[in-house]
Amino acid sequence: MSAELNNLQGFLADTPLFSGLSSDELTRIAQSSALKHYAKGATIFSVGEACEAFHVVASGQVKLFVVSAAGNEKVVEIISAGQSFAEALVFLGKPYILSAQALADTVLVTVSKRGVIKEIERDPHFAMHMLIGVSRRLHGLVQDVESYALCNGMQRLIGFLLRDVEIDPVSGQNSVTVSLPASKATIASRLSLTPEYFSRVLHELEAQQLITINRRDIRILDVKKLLGYGAQ
Repeated sequence: MSAELNNLQGFLADTPLFSGLSSDELTRIAQSSALKHYAKGATIFSVGEACEAFHVVASGQVKLFVVSAAGNEKVVEIISAGQSFAEALVFLGKPYILSAQALADTVLVTVSKRGVIKEIERDPHFAMHMLIGVSRRLHGLVQDVESYALCNGMQRLIGFLLRDVEIDPVSGQNSVTVSLPASKATIASRLSLTPEYFSRVLHELEAQQLITINRRDIRILDVKKLLGYGAQ
């Protein structure tokens, strides 16, 4: 087995979409995949291009976005290492409906549409994995719509800060440091906020002694109080 094929299998096995597949299944998917490198700022694909593959971030970070007729950019999602994107679009038989750009030097595992369809035809177990992945993405989009419709800007920002925070009830630890995964302007667009409002809310939370800010590192001083502040 070549070193690249072995690397591809390792990357795929570590992603939620492909975890649990057998070695043979991973080998077949890896054989229809390729490692691709993108410099920071590079375009991965653009609206209107043919969608012949989906992608898994091995390292780095990717921004999915659309641009309005007036030239305004809306960030749809920020994809980090271990996450996949464009898997649902592969099955539509239509061009990409959004664009993707590397936010940092990025390595992608690009999984070909042809290889995925062959594996689905071969193995219902793999088809279930794909359905779960697509369903997970749909669930995330529904949560986004719910947030935009029902939550104000303060609540959306606090929810974003606490998105991966879990407090250990045994230790009682109630403070944690989180890192913003991208620039404030990019995250603001992701949350449908202006950069000015995003910064203003962060500084309000700091003034209330709920967080401290050190560039992209946000120290949440009291998770419970921050949750309560967002509920006001």
